[in-house]
Amino acid sequence: MGMPELPEVEALAAYLRERAVGRTVERVEVSAINALKTYDPPVTALAGRPVTDATRHGKFLDVVVEDLHLIVHLARAGWLQYRDQFKGGTPLKPGSGPIALRVRLSDGSGFDLTEAGTQKKLAAYLVRDPAEVPGVARLGPDALAVTREEFEQRLKSRRGQVKGVLTEQDILAGVGNAYSDEILHAAKLSPFAITDRLSAEALDRLYAALRAVLTDAVTRSVGQQAATLKGEKRSGLAVHARTGLPCPVCGDTIREVSFHDSNFQYCPGCQTGGKPLADRRLSKLIR
Repeated sequence: MGMPELPEVEALAAYLRERAVGRTVERVEVSAINALKTYDPPVTALAGRPVTDATRHGKFLDVVVEDLHLIVHLARAGWLQYRDQFKGGTPLKPGSGPIALRVRLSDGSGFDLTEAGTQKKLAAYLVRDPAEVPGVARLGPDALAVTREEFEQRLKSRRGQVKGVLTEQDILAGVGNAYSDEILHAAKLSPFAITDRLSAEALDRLYAALRAVLTDAVTRSVGQQAATLKGEKRSGLAVHARTGLPCPVCGDTIREVSFHDSNFQYCPGCQTGGKPLADRRLSKLIR
C-alpha cells in the first residue's frame, strides 16, 4: 500500500502512547545495521529508561524515551509490529529476515520495526533532539496544522505540478503518493495543474480537501491496531490504487499515470474534464 503517511503514522503514535508509554525499555536489538543511522548516543543508552511519549513529525515516528528520541522513517515497505509478549529471550541475529530493529519492554511486550522487499530504506535515528535528524529538520509545516494563507504561500513558492509539490516534505509535511491522489480527487483538480496558476477558488477547494481527507483518514486509523491499519487505509481510498475501477463519485473509469518508480491514479470525469492525461510511459517510448 505504499509508504505510511500522516494518518498511519499518527495512528501508530497513538497506539504506542496507549501500549508502550509508562513501560521501561529492557533492551534494543539491531538486526539490520544499515537501518540505524546514528551511533551517538548508542542504542544501549535506551535500556532502563521509560517510554514517556510517542508522536510524529510529518511521516517520521518519534518514540520518546525519557530525554532521547528514537525516530523512525518507515520508507515504502517498513512497518511497526507490536507484540504483547516476545517468546524467549534469544537476541536477533544480524540480517535475519524482515526485522530491522526490536525494542523489548519491561513487561515482556515490545515492537519490531520490519521492512519487506529487497530495497532497504527504513531509517532509525537515536537523537537527543529531533532536529538532529536531517529529514525532520527540513520539514515544512504539518499538513494538518497549516493555515489557509500559509498553504497558498508555500504551494505557490514552488512552481510545479500540484501532485508533486503537495508531496514535497519541505513544502508540507505528511502527505505522500496515496493521500495526494485522494486530496486532488476530492478537490476536483488535475494532478498536472500548475501550482502558481491555481485560482483562489481552486486553492480553497484544495485546502478544504487536504483537511477533510487527512482528518477523515486519521479518524478511521487512530484506535486501529497496527496489524489492521493497512486494510483500513485501503478501504477508505476513492482513487488511489483503484486503476480500472469505477469512480465512487461519478462512475468514470479510474486511470493511472506511471513514472519510472511510482504511479498515481485519478478520475478523468472528476478531475480533468473527461480527458485522460498522457501516460509518461508512452511519451518516453515515442521520444
